[in-house]
Amino acid sequence: MTQVLAGLVVLGLLGGLVLTKRPPPLVFTAAMLACYLFGLVSTDTLLAKASNEGLITLVLLLLVSVGLERLPWLGTVSQRLVGPSLPGSLLRLTSVTALFSGFVNNTAVVATLAGAVRRNRHHRPSKLLLPLSYSAILGGTLTLIGTSTNLIVSGFLQDTTGKGIEFFAFLPVAVPAAIAGIGTLVLLRHWLPERGRAQVHIDEYLIEAEVLPSSKMVGKTIQANGLRDLGDLFLVEVVRGSELLSPVAPTQRLEAGDRLIFSGDITRVGTLDRFHGLKLFAVEEGLLSTNMTEVVIMPNAAIAGQTIKQTSFRARFDAAVVGLKRDGERLSGKLGSIVLRPGDSLMLAVGPDFQYRGNLRKNFLVVDDSIDSASLPLFQSLFVSGTLIAVVAGAAAGLLPLIKGLAFLLAAMLALRVVSGGDLRRRFPFEMWLIISSALVVSQALNDSGLIESFIAHAAPLLAGISPIWALVAVYLLTLVLTELMTNNAAAAMVFPLAYSLALSSGADPMAFVMAVAFGASASFVTPFGYTTNLMVQNLGGYRRIDYLRMGAPVSLVYSAVVLSLLTVVFPLTP
Repeated sequence: MTQVLAGLVVLGLLGGLVLTKRPPPLVFTAAMLACYLFGLVSTDTLLAKASNEGLITLVLLLLVSVGLERLPWLGTVSQRLVGPSLPGSLLRLTSVTALFSGFVNNTAVVATLAGAVRRNRHHRPSKLLLPLSYSAILGGTLTLIGTSTNLIVSGFLQDTTGKGIEFFAFLPVAVPAAIAGIGTLVLLRHWLPERGRAQVHIDEYLIEAEVLPSSKMVGKTIQANGLRDLGDLFLVEVVRGSELLSPVAPTQRLEAGDRLIFSGDITRVGTLDRFHGLKLFAVEEGLLSTNMTEVVIMPNAAIAGQTIKQTSFRARFDAAVVGLKRDGERLSGKLGSIVLRPGDSLMLAVGPDFQYRGNLRKNFLVVDDSIDSASLPLFQSLFVSGTLIAVVAGAAAGLLPLIKGLAFLLAAMLALRVVSGGDLRRRFPFEMWLIISSALVVSQALNDSGLIESFIAHAAPLLAGISPIWALVAVYLLTLVLTELMTNNAAAAMVFPLAYSLALSSGADPMAFVMAVAFGASASFVTPFGYTTNLMVQNLGGYRRIDYLRMGAPVSLVYSAVVLSLLTVVFPLTP
C-alpha cells in the first residue's frame, strides 16, 4: 500500500510540474505534505530534510550573493568587453561572464552586465545578450557554487551517502564543455538575430490611454481622430467596459471611458499628448511619462502572478507602468488588469524615490545601471573579495567546510553593513528552500516505501541487457528534457533518486550518474523558460522562441557531446 501511495505522489508531482501552470514550489510542497499525511515519512525526517546541510549551504550562498552583487569589479570590466569586432566582443564577453559565473551567482552576473551590453554602441543587443545568458549557464557548471543546481545535487548526494561533491570536482568536464559551447557561439554568430534598439516591433510594448468624458475625440471615428497614422505606434484594440474591440475599424466611433491600447515604440509615447482628453495610465497613477526606466520582472519576484492594480505598484515602487512587453505576443485587456509574469519587460514612469526602494533587486532587473547601482566602497570591496577567495580556497583544500565559511562571510557582511537585515529578508530564497526540502522528503519517501527498489527489481531483466554507459546517457537526456519542461532545480530533484538507484542496480559507480544529473540540469539552452538568465534577456534582446531553438540547439548538442564523452573518463563507471 505504501508503494502505491508513493507512486501516486510521484505521478501527481510530475503531472503538476509538466501539465499544469502551477508554480513548482506549490507542487513540490503539496507532494511533501502528501508524503507526510500518508505516513510515508515521519516528523523527524521532515524536519531533518528541511535543515539538510547542503540546503542550508545553498541558502547561505544565495544570501551572500546579495552582497557580492554590489562588488564593483564586474561593472568596471563590463565597459571594456564590447568593441568594434563582433567575434572579439563575443569571446571577451562570454569568457569573462563564464569565469565570474563560476564563483558568483550567474543571475547576478547577467543582471550586472545586461544593461551595459544593451547600451553598447558597436553591435545590436540581440547579437550579444543571448550569448551572455548561455555563457553564464556554462560558467555556472565550473564549481560547486557556480549554480544552485550543483549545490542541490551535492546536497542530495550528501543526504544519501554522508559526503557531498568536492568544490572543483566539476572542472575537468565543465571547462572543456564551456570552451566548446563558447566556441560554438562565436562560430555561429551569424545565426544571432538582428534585433534590438534600432528596430521597432509592433508588439514590443502595450501603452494604455483613456478617453476622458470631456475629450473632443468622443463621437468621432478612429480615422477622423487621426489615430490611424501614428508612425511607430499602432492602435491594437479598444476596451469598452467588458467588451473588447479588436481589430479596430477606421469607422469605429469613440466613447467616453474607452481604453485605447497601443503597441510599438515606447519612446514615442509623447505622440499621444497632442490628442485632447486622452489620459495615459501612468498619469492616472500620479506620474508623468517623461522620466522613464525599463525593468524586467525577475523570476520569484513578489509581484509575479498579480495584476498591476493588485500589486499597489505606485505605492510599492514610486513608479507607474506605461508599457508592457511579453514574448512577442499581443495581450488583450486593460493594462492594469494584466497578470504580470517573470520575464515581462515594463516601461515605468518613475518618481524621485524609485531608486531608493529596497525591494527593486528582489523584483526587477533594472536596465538603467544608474539606478540601484550601489557599489561597495573600496575597503569593503577588498575585504569581501578577499574573504570570498579565502572561503573558496579553504573549501577546495578541505580545510574549512563551505557552510562555515559562508556563514562567516555573511556575518562579516552584516557587521560591515554591506547588507542589511531587510535586504536578507527580502531576498531570502524561500521558494527554492521549499522545492529542495520537499524534494528531499519525497525522495526519502520513495526509498522508505521500497518503490524505487521494486521498480529496479522489475526492470532488472530489461536493464541486464543495457550497458551502464547507455543507462548514463539515458539519465543525462532525461534530465536535459525535464529541465526544459520545468526548471533546472526541479529537474535535478526529480531525477537524482532514480539515477542513483539505477547506478547501483547496474553495478556502476554512482558518481558518473550524479554528475550526469548536475550537467544535464544545467543544459537549458533551447527555451527561455528553463533557466533564469534566458528569461532575463528575452525581451531585452527582442528574442523570439525560435531564436533560442536556432542558437540553443547547436550549443546544447556540442555541450552534451563533450560532457558525455568526458564523464566516464573523469568518473569511471567501474568502482
